[in-house]
Amino acid sequence: MNTKEAKDFLVGQTAQQAVIQESALSDLEKRMMYFTESDESCGNPIQLNEEFEAQYDTAEYEAKIAGLMKNAYKRLKEENPETKRLWDEAIKTLFKGDHYILVLWNQVPAERPPHDSLKLLLSGVLLVAILGVAIFFAENFGIKSALAQRIILYPLIVLLAVAFVKLLGRARPPKV
Repeated sequence: MNTKEAKDFLVGQTAQQAVIQESALSDLEKRMMYFTESDESCGNPIQLNEEFEAQYDTAEYEAKIAGLMKNAYKRLKEENPETKRLWDEAIKTLFKGDHYILVLWNQVPAERPPHDSLKLLLSGVLLVAILGVAIFFAENFGIKSALAQRIILYPLIVLLAVAFVKLLGRARPPKV
């Protein structure tokens, strides 16, 4: 697959996803996906960029296209593994050069995952509950000596703290 075929495939799949999501792409939005400064394959890159910036907000466009590309890729993975393989091959082909479409593909979603705040809250409540249970057992089963506390309670607290930090790490948006 050459660069033009790779871009044609990715732009086509993204445009198809836009139709599915009822968010059609203009001709200029599609042409901008072909943008590159390294060659003249997108026509005159300076003129294209000026025309684009006069009509669109770059941040909004990048978020829109990145979302469409992510959804198109997800759809292809579910519907047709062969088409997903072509997508992967197209991305791999484009990584050999400097192409704006790769910036769009590598966008990290600005939105946090659904129920992210709830997960953090529940993690905190769970941590406090486990610490409370540990203290309850220590008080009611005679774990009062400093040695026993060091052997039982401190490692448990450290283990819980590590588990909590790992949960926080999972609650962050995934890198794409």
